[in-house]
Amino acid sequence: MPRVALVTYDPRPEPSKDRDLPVLVRALEEAGAGAEAVCWDDADVDWASYDLALIRSTWDYSWRAAEFTAWAERCAEATRLANPAAVVRWNADKRYLGELAEAGIPVVPTRYLAPGDPADLPDDHEYVVKPTSGAGARYAARYTPDQHDTAVRHLARMHGEGLTAMVQPYVRSIDTGGERALQFFGGGLLHASRKRAVLAPGTAFDATKVAHPGLEPWTPTAAELDVAKRALAAVPYAPELLYARVDLVDGDDGRPRVMELELVEPNLFLFLHPESVPRVVEAILAAAAAPQGRRTPGSTPAPPSAATTPR
Repeated sequence: MPRVALVTYDPRPEPSKDRDLPVLVRALEEAGAGAEAVCWDDADVDWASYDLALIRSTWDYSWRAAEFTAWAERCAEATRLANPAAVVRWNADKRYLGELAEAGIPVVPTRYLAPGDPADLPDDHEYVVKPTSGAGARYAARYTPDQHDTAVRHLARMHGEGLTAMVQPYVRSIDTGGERALQFFGGGLLHASRKRAVLAPGTAFDATKVAHPGLEPWTPTAAELDVAKRALAAVPYAPELLYARVDLVDGDDGRPRVMELELVEPNLFLFLHPESVPRVVEAILAAAAAPQGRRTPGSTPAPPSAATTPR
């Protein structure tokens, strides 16, 4: 019987918000696996006792990035980790968007301001400031040029905490077309969803935000699938991906652009797509059964030219 650790975090005193976690534990147990949810930073966990450690809802990793990536390296030495530690390290810093752009992938234009850099902010368009290591819109806010002083204080706060900032134009299409999330699991498209804009005008960067407002099922277009698959093919260690989420928005030309790649702990939104649970369980069991050191069967994302039928 394969043993699978579904890796999460402990958000005490609040209860976990991962609605998919108990569903996956139950579905894996019904399929004959030994499955349990364990916290990544629990020092008492014997990772070697599992056939697979599947990162699920480690939603505190972005403000503990160095600690988390060090854990991923240790865990990968003890058992199979999905996604692999090298992917976690690469994806934990959103400067990967620059690498995707250099590879010819359409992305939201992004500049980076590290601690010590001058506050070089736009003066002719609305823009977003957020950290290169962040999730759930933490430390993210949108600004107009006349809010320069507020944005500078935002930068100073992040730089004071050693964080590098990203500066992106605010993509106006999000207000009408939303942001689409294409989920891949086990080498193919699993399902897709769309959400409304997260960053409301005037919301402070340190305010609590709803990460997925107005979430609804979505059928991706051929153009969205093409961009998503091209982006995944450009990821280092792409053949080792078990899961991925590609977040897309429309540029000024109406064509999809990559907002982010979520390769560490993407929410699968199985509560919105319960029909996807059996496919996820099948892929997890295949990954757990694969010999260490060999590529997980079915883990290679479809090549850019391949047709993928939304399910």
